[in-house]
Amino acid sequence: MGRLARASGGFRRARARSRRCCVSLCRRSPSSRSCCGRAIRPCPTPGCRSWREWRRRARSSRHWSSSSRRRWARDRRRVRSYRLSIMAGGNGMLRQLMAFVAMAIGCGTTAAAAAPDGIGPDKAALAEVDRIFDHWAIDAHVPGLVYGLVVDGKLVHVRGVGVQDVVSKKPVSPDSLFRIASMSKAFTALAILKLRDEGRIVLDAPAETYVPELKGWKYPTADSPKITVRNLLTHSAGFVEDNPWGDRQQVMPEAEFTAVLKAGVPFARAPGVSMEYSNFGYATLGRIVSNVSGVRYEEYIRRNFMIPLGMASTGYDVFASPASARAIGYRWQDNGYVREPDMKDGAFGAMGGVETSANDYAKWVEFLLSAWPARDGVDTGPVGRATVREIVTGANFATAAMRNPAIGGAPCRQAVAYGMAWRVIDDCDLGRVVTHTGGYPGYGSVVMLLPEKGVGLFAFASKTYGGASLPAFRAMLALNKAGALQDRGTEVSPGLASAYDAARAVWRTGAIESAPLANNMLMDRDAPRWKALIEGLKAQVGTCDMDAPITPYWAMEGRFLWTCEHGRIAGRVQRAPTPAVTLQALEFAVQAP
Repeated sequence: MGRLARASGGFRRARARSRRCCVSLCRRSPSSRSCCGRAIRPCPTPGCRSWREWRRRARSSRHWSSSSRRRWARDRRRVRSYRLSIMAGGNGMLRQLMAFVAMAIGCGTTAAAAAPDGIGPDKAALAEVDRIFDHWAIDAHVPGLVYGLVVDGKLVHVRGVGVQDVVSKKPVSPDSLFRIASMSKAFTALAILKLRDEGRIVLDAPAETYVPELKGWKYPTADSPKITVRNLLTHSAGFVEDNPWGDRQQVMPEAEFTAVLKAGVPFARAPGVSMEYSNFGYATLGRIVSNVSGVRYEEYIRRNFMIPLGMASTGYDVFASPASARAIGYRWQDNGYVREPDMKDGAFGAMGGVETSANDYAKWVEFLLSAWPARDGVDTGPVGRATVREIVTGANFATAAMRNPAIGGAPCRQAVAYGMAWRVIDDCDLGRVVTHTGGYPGYGSVVMLLPEKGVGLFAFASKTYGGASLPAFRAMLALNKAGALQDRGTEVSPGLASAYDAARAVWRTGAIESAPLANNMLMDRDAPRWKALIEGLKAQVGTCDMDAPITPYWAMEGRFLWTCEHGRIAGRVQRAPTPAVTLQALEFAVQAP
């Protein structure tokens, strides 16, 4: 306790001097605004954001005396020395020490990659993302964290926070290895779909076709259908939600799993009735992959996904990975970190056994996002783009719920459905979000994909069930607020461009009958009424600039907005499903101010 007390006192003095130094620097440099996340004074532009930046400025500043530099260096060494030394002491002292752990995590143990020129959010937006994750790591007692942002096929930002283990205090880096728990299921789902594409699996066939041990199972009702492969993919097999139990089955030997399959399991409901998350179901899918392919599940994934994508550091056997790269998993218990046992690869690896790094996992995210939008061109990935897009459909047992208020932002009612190893959310601010989390003894993880925007964000933490869903969603909202998330857009098809030209001609002349019309158009409104409508609108708004481009809603429909002398005209044009370009819908209306 004496040593800890001295450490605490040293930390207090270090913090006070650190704040004075940063205040001094910020006052001398009006461009500075904050130091290690702490507000100093209003300044026009951000600066002094990290210990590294502070050091660079401090060393180059002519205003600093040699004694100030010596004090800064000593304070820096103390922060490094005591980072994460929180295994003992009372709660009050723990809070004091954690404040300095926060300083160390926030400023001292990061490794960030710069975005390629012209790609990704600007520095201010990325700094806000860093701030969000820093605060969460401190509040959640996370010893080690890494997160990455993928934009348009590039890893534009990756950063490690904290340490790989609390003994050696080696900083987390983009190459540190974390287990990603249930985010592993995405590999299993695509493996099943790849075998389906090859004609070796039928999704709607009974699962017992590929796992003979399932034959003879007792189903919950007389009218229950047999479990299909699709049921297992979409968590609609009727099994009970099994996160507490399933997470500890990772080490189950294959022979024991075979015995479990033969004995059968109880049902929560009949298959196909609704969605209920099942780790057991995905372990069964792993057995299907092995039986159909003729190789161990892990080897199939390695050959068909990890090697083609260049994920050389990714695998299932943690005991085979370099010890120097591993982020050790911990539980936060009794105000200290307790190491979780390392779990070997077993029969449940298909539901949660992947170990990977941020640099490797970014390649997986890049591959998945490359499936959008649908387009011409050769497929070069491990599976076709259409197959990747299929994972967001699933059984679609959709629900609606308010967005977690802890995330922040305006209240939002979300629609949520589970696809194939992915949860699909329709969000008020972000649009379609394809996401999954992972929780595991010693680890937590999250990934969020915005397919229409070409953006993916993921995070791995080395704390039991320390999933970073809250900061990840907050970070996405912050990027959206900063204007960094833009839809990729859809090209205007030649047919839609022709339909838009016809709409312009109708507006100029008022003669609807001269346009290429589908047979419903004059049935819905005759030509004289169309002419009267257009003349009335022209009287309200005057002459309009019709050079504005049309915004496509896929290939057959689009909207436009014209600026006029006394207002604006909002319009819509929609093609009919005929080989020739014909209009089945045309709208003009004065846009409300």
